[in-house]
Amino acid sequence: MSPRAGARALAACALAGVLFAGLTLPPVLAGGLLLGRAAASVDVTSGSLAGGRVREASVITDAVGTPIARLYERYRLPVGSDAIADTMKAAIVAIEDRRFFVHDGVDWRGLGRALASNAVRGSPLEGQGASTITMQYVKNYRLYAVADTAADRRAATADTLSRKLTEVRLAHRVEERLGKDEILARYLDLVYFGNGAYGVEAAARTYFATTAATLTVPQAALLAGIVRSPEGYDPTEQPAAARARRGEVLRAMADVGSISPAQAAAADAAPLGIVSPLRRRAPGCGAAVEGTGFFCRYVEEELAAAGIPPSELRTGGYTVRTTLDPDAQARADAAAGRIGDSSGVANVVAVVAPGSSGPRPVLALAANREYGPDAAAGQSSLPLATAPLRGAGSVYKIFTAATALEQALVSPDDDLDVPKRYTSSISPGHTVENLGSYDDRLTLTRALATSPNTAFVELEDRIGSLGPVVETARALGLRRTLDAPAPGGGTVGEAVVAQDQASFTLGPNPTSPLELANVGATLVADGRWCPPTPILSVTDREGRPVDLPTPECDQAVPTDVAADLRTALSEDHTDGTSADAAEEVGWDRPMIGKTGTTQVSASSAFLGATTAYAGAVMTFSDRGAPEPVCTDPVRVCSDGTLTGGSVPAETWYRTMLPLHRDVPEGDLVPDRDD
Repeated sequence: MSPRAGARALAACALAGVLFAGLTLPPVLAGGLLLGRAAASVDVTSGSLAGGRVREASVITDAVGTPIARLYERYRLPVGSDAIADTMKAAIVAIEDRRFFVHDGVDWRGLGRALASNAVRGSPLEGQGASTITMQYVKNYRLYAVADTAADRRAATADTLSRKLTEVRLAHRVEERLGKDEILARYLDLVYFGNGAYGVEAAARTYFATTAATLTVPQAALLAGIVRSPEGYDPTEQPAAARARRGEVLRAMADVGSISPAQAAAADAAPLGIVSPLRRRAPGCGAAVEGTGFFCRYVEEELAAAGIPPSELRTGGYTVRTTLDPDAQARADAAAGRIGDSSGVANVVAVVAPGSSGPRPVLALAANREYGPDAAAGQSSLPLATAPLRGAGSVYKIFTAATALEQALVSPDDDLDVPKRYTSSISPGHTVENLGSYDDRLTLTRALATSPNTAFVELEDRIGSLGPVVETARALGLRRTLDAPAPGGGTVGEAVVAQDQASFTLGPNPTSPLELANVGATLVADGRWCPPTPILSVTDREGRPVDLPTPECDQAVPTDVAADLRTALSEDHTDGTSADAAEEVGWDRPMIGKTGTTQVSASSAFLGATTAYAGAVMTFSDRGAPEPVCTDPVRVCSDGTLTGGSVPAETWYRTMLPLHRDVPEGDLVPDRDD
């Protein structure tokens, strides 16, 4: 050894002494400023290390508890010691830290060798056994649970004596507070295994489509080998290196007596056994279970409004149990998807459970699209089922009728004038015509079933102002719809009133399908509005319930008005605009319903409800500006033929018929004495 190398070796021995002193003496006596900085970091981190809090994925489930999506910053599924196979524990100890169960968190011999090698040859401080599993846990915890910035992450991985001193002190603290099995489990739940898998449970699922509890000897050995270099031993990109590394782990396991030489040889001969393709889980709602992406996004939006932003949801380890009914979702998916996904036309379904005593469960949100960014593949990242995107057409005649009923201007059996043309007095110059032939006078019930335009614009004039009609629409359920920003400033509702938009009753304004469905639920619930919700419960990572703010229910319209309106809406499926669609599927139970179509058939809608389910379907062109839509086949075209009684009504009945097979009919329309 040269004199210079000898001097470096002596310096390394001195540094090892400083490290040991740093564990036993006050910082000011045990290494001056360097140890003082390490101690300060220890004081900040040691408490959270003992608690073991890490960034953890949140899971969203359906109403019966089946996961539909995992939201995460890193794909990690902590499971704890009892859910990690002994084979995995043995493999990682054999290859990473054979003296794990006998040292106090620091392997002084290995650390001394690393310091000497660093001093003599400039080798990294990680080699020569310098990092025990406890120290690796500390390092990974600082990297994945504490570091918030790029500078923090560099500090957590820097090959410096200062960082090593901090890890030594923290490892000693961890060993004082936690048992060996707990430290080992926390390490395995935290460490990176490559290909986006953090922690052994995520790794087991990613590479083998299994769980950490059932890992075999060759599987555990492969995963244990990856830890040292996730890229260098990636079994998908470097299979030969991964196999060789697995062999090293198996021999190490045999050396320490975890398995026999024969078991090691048999495992070494086994194929790598990884699944192809790997079971990578993309984060967010784009990777939700098929058909549930739009519902997942709705859940995210509602949680953000309630005070749990996406950033917290992706790291907080929440369990969100939703109201999603798997049967209702499947029926809605099947019905919505009948028109295909490549036509440039969206077909959207929202289903709500009526009720008057609290938030209404949203049972399904479906579309003929998958949620995602690839429009060419038929995906959409728009909130198709919840946001106001296109008009609902003559479904809005419900709000004019409800206002007139509340003002005692009409009853369900009263006649309305039905001129062929009519010019509004509220909005002078606004003239409407009927599409098709009608009798000169129709009852309110027949007018809602057959939908002449002029009768309802004239009814607006009898009401005298658009303000009450807009307010009724808001009260019955179109709250976010009418509060959406208007192009000229203010809200949509304010613009309708300020500009005397007599066309409001014809429904040209963008409308939320979900809110439209909730209008039906409000009418069924005797006029009592309750907020729709996708959330049954939220628990934090410790299983404690999280309280979310919930709007109160309120009486939107008097009960007698709601009853009269149900009467007036009771004939659409028997002798109205959706009768053909109802007959096609054999629908024969009481319900309320209303169709709607906007100009040039760019969008159409159907709202229907029974005592058990309320739902709305909207069909519209969703590629850029509104365009006419044709049917048979459904497509964007130059001269639209789409109506609310065609695709929307057909989709509604196909969704609802199987859901009602075992449901009692219930009384929607009260007996009348007149």
